[in-house]
Amino acid sequence: MTTVIFVHGTGVRKREYEETFKTIEKKIHAQRPDVKVERCLWGDELGTSLRANGASVPRYEETLALDQEEEDKEILLWKQLYRDSLYELRLLSLKTDEERNDNPFAETPADELRERVYSLTPEGELEAKLAEAGIAEVFDDAREVVIRSDAYNEALQNVSEKSLGEYSNAIARAIVAQAMLICEQQERYPPILTNTESRDKIAELLSLALADAELGLGGWVLGKIAELALPIGTNYVEGKRGAVTNKFSPMPCDILLYQARGEKIRDFIRQTIEQAEPPVVLLAHSLGGIACVDLLVEQHFPQVVHLVTVGSQAPFMYEINALCSLEFGQPLPGNFPEWLNIYDLRDFLSYKASKIFPKVKVKDEEVISKQPFPRSHSAYWENDRTWECIMEIIPR
Repeated sequence: MTTVIFVHGTGVRKREYEETFKTIEKKIHAQRPDVKVERCLWGDELGTSLRANGASVPRYEETLALDQEEEDKEILLWKQLYRDSLYELRLLSLKTDEERNDNPFAETPADELRERVYSLTPEGELEAKLAEAGIAEVFDDAREVVIRSDAYNEALQNVSEKSLGEYSNAIARAIVAQAMLICEQQERYPPILTNTESRDKIAELLSLALADAELGLGGWVLGKIAELALPIGTNYVEGKRGAVTNKFSPMPCDILLYQARGEKIRDFIRQTIEQAEPPVVLLAHSLGGIACVDLLVEQHFPQVVHLVTVGSQAPFMYEINALCSLEFGQPLPGNFPEWLNIYDLRDFLSYKASKIFPKVKVKDEEVISKQPFPRSHSAYWENDRTWECIMEIIPR
């Protein structure tokens, strides 16, 4: 029986790991129920934490509260919606009289749309997709947040018969984005967080349930997205430094820890390999890929028949001469297993390996997530192409 060991990357802890592990196990067993999938969760035991409770961070205690807050314009829109689920509705509420295309009967479609949003009960394909995506339980809460917002109520004042589809699309995206945000706040990681097809399908079905219109971006919104998509500024970060540290520090700090004391993480992976039933496939994400490459350079494991790195920086670390196990110019050992390296052009933490390691069996495969960075870095597991590549190399 083949064993696939999943080694996670930087910043990951138990709750997120378990959600990802369930997805990986489900994807593999859908095609190969005979394959055993094993955990390799090193983050909880060996990952970084603020061991002095933030004593090194200026104004840490005072700044713990964290407020909610050329690329494809649809991707750019979702990037903003991930930060602020009401973003598109806020844009629509800014329309001037000339842009609204008002008519004397504009109130009627607004009232109709408001009633449809309020009374909608998901059923049929929409109900099934919400459950499949993992947001059925939070759908009503997400809708409630949207319909109680000023942005929603102000935007509805501009609705006309002509623009009904534009507004139903925006409301649908707002509800979906809010549902995703609620899941993240609850530290839950359902498939929709990284699956753009699921996200877009639910938004489409929801919009169709609200108004008979095709899903898409209205021309007025298209013109405003790039103009108003502003980054978080220095003043914001300064005022929220404690919360920003808590939220974002595990990712870069795990990398720093690995560079300083990576042997403990590699030893954890080694023990997992030795306890697994051969043959073994190592499936490693991000920093996990660096650790696995280092380990396989340092020690030969005949039971490991394939290494799969996903969104990994190992090739880049080697090129800049920062890979712990191997100086640039030194070849990988002859007993290094076959290596499949999966990357996404929108994931700026993923790199190609075949050109930098030309004398070993390294194969690069590109996948397309259609997710903005950094969400693209975690979007591989819901991508069909990812699994096409992985399932091809799992031994029978």
